[in-house]
Amino acid sequence: MKESCPVNRPAAHKARKQQAYSAAAADRNAFWARTAENIDWIKPWTKVLEWEAPNARWFVNGKLNAATNCIDRHLNNGKKNKAAIIFEGEPGDTRVLTYQDLHREVSRLANVLLSLGVGKGDIVTLYLPMIPELPIAMLACARLGVPHSVVFGGFSAEALADRLRATKSKIVITADGGWRRGRVVPLKANTDTAVAKCPAVKKVVVVRRTGQPVAFLPPRDLWYHELMQDTVGSRIPATADAEDTLFVLYTSGTTGKPKGIVHTTGGYLVGTSFTHRFIFDLREDDIYWCTADIGWITGHSYVVYGPLAGGATTVLYEGAPDCPDPGRMWRIVEKYGVNVLYTAPTLIRSCMKWGEEWLAAAEIGSLRLLGSVGEPLNPEAWQWYHRCVGRGKCPIVDTWWQTETGMILASPVPGVTPATPGSVGIPLPGIELAILDDSGAPVPAGQEGYLTVKSPWPSMLRGIHGDEQRFRQQYWSRFPGVYFTGDGAKQDTDGCLWITGRVDDVIKVAGHRLSTAELESALVAHPAVAEAAVIGIKHQLKGQAVAAFVVRRDKADNPSNLPEELQAHIANIIGKIAQPETVVIVPELPKTRSGKIMRRLLQNLLEGNPPGDVSTLADPAVLGALQDSCREQGINC
Repeated sequence: MKESCPVNRPAAHKARKQQAYSAAAADRNAFWARTAENIDWIKPWTKVLEWEAPNARWFVNGKLNAATNCIDRHLNNGKKNKAAIIFEGEPGDTRVLTYQDLHREVSRLANVLLSLGVGKGDIVTLYLPMIPELPIAMLACARLGVPHSVVFGGFSAEALADRLRATKSKIVITADGGWRRGRVVPLKANTDTAVAKCPAVKKVVVVRRTGQPVAFLPPRDLWYHELMQDTVGSRIPATADAEDTLFVLYTSGTTGKPKGIVHTTGGYLVGTSFTHRFIFDLREDDIYWCTADIGWITGHSYVVYGPLAGGATTVLYEGAPDCPDPGRMWRIVEKYGVNVLYTAPTLIRSCMKWGEEWLAAAEIGSLRLLGSVGEPLNPEAWQWYHRCVGRGKCPIVDTWWQTETGMILASPVPGVTPATPGSVGIPLPGIELAILDDSGAPVPAGQEGYLTVKSPWPSMLRGIHGDEQRFRQQYWSRFPGVYFTGDGAKQDTDGCLWITGRVDDVIKVAGHRLSTAELESALVAHPAVAEAAVIGIKHQLKGQAVAAFVVRRDKADNPSNLPEELQAHIANIIGKIAQPETVVIVPELPKTRSGKIMRRLLQNLLEGNPPGDVSTLADPAVLGALQDSCREQGINC
């Protein structure tokens, strides 16, 4: 079923967007050259692209500064007094930073970093909560032409130490703590533990956020506010080459060893600013809120660099969306008059579980456009998001991209392309996606295959920090010269993409390949199910069998024999071969703070193995609740 994607824009505005697709198809490099004119260049590039797979150089010899593109240029275009960042802390404290304020703070911190000896060849590590000092620190590094490495504030001391050793950082910027569900996350204590294992670290700059007592070790430890008070003036921003590294961001690896994804300055900024402007259709007075944590790529691209490069107003919220209750998210929308909301499917499904009364208690009529990111948005959640949050009036952009891609590669575009519940739309202008079979040949419409990117794009990763061999092997070896995303997908007759999940997220039952994404989508289609996670478990006869973990909807009619009903439901929708061997009703699924379901923990639980690394788990208490649920239902764990 196709859903219209209405948007109240002049016909000429829509025509320009439609023309972008044909222009990019006619000459991809010329399209990106024109797109790059929206960025301020200190020195123009001499060539759009040099490409010898897997190595790309975009906007060759071009010079620019990412921070001046996100801040300084807005001081002279009438936006210096416009809100750049609206911050709300979990306890309820607020701050508003205009572009003028942001310029002052970023310039001061850049001077502080220089005084601490930061220079060429350094990578500054940032281990902070979702507070304004995090984007300030990112932009201060960019102002100096020094790469940053943001470490998610939910990571453990050991995870931080791993990243400090990999980047050889001399400087860490952290906080005394951060607020999460009414508790203080001990960031400074974690930093102390990590730095004890990392002798390269010489200085730890500490932001005072919670005010709790922390160990302080001068002269290594320095208070952020004291350093900033003692700094005045502004230096000329560094001139960076388009291919200079902007940041290194570590993401999970299939081997368990984190990968430091390298993104460079020019192409990344062109890609993120273009996609933010093109997809979200922001207007001058709009309030935009991407709920992602800056510790992940969505936060980098669509909380910081994309919105600020476009002169937008972006909301930054520190805490959990259900603290102190599930209405917090909607009260923030009401309070600031949010017009564009970009969030994760897991949070959407959690809102479904919490019930519509929380929505009804807030005035959210300011919303004009809704977005989704992180994993496939199943059709039932799409419909709920559209009907309950968007009041049936807001178009939905269900986006697909990765840490490695840097920017969104596929999405519906309001007023231009159709939005189909469950689909991520068509590739954006300038993006050449292809679905291939094992031999590298394109598959016909409706058939599942491997999702690849056949042509380079500006914000593509430039490598894995310190591991060129792994970069080539992981992304470029399966189909030579073609980027392999690791995702499975299919395309319908209208050209819309359907992501079927990671190709390693496949369960083989008696030789039949079953997609976990398809199984989970079928489960949440049942009216009693709010969320579901599916894994494969060992089976003596079938090789593997399906095990499903299910969260009930709070307000649904929940039958007492729900596991049996769900088994019949799956058999009816997909087939008996897909019928779960085990269905476990649980109060909550284990998730990271970014909303990703940690299926590995469920696997270990049913197989009787230790949980393994739980440093990214949002709520460690969920493990005990899962074990209790299994025991109550007579399932060995």
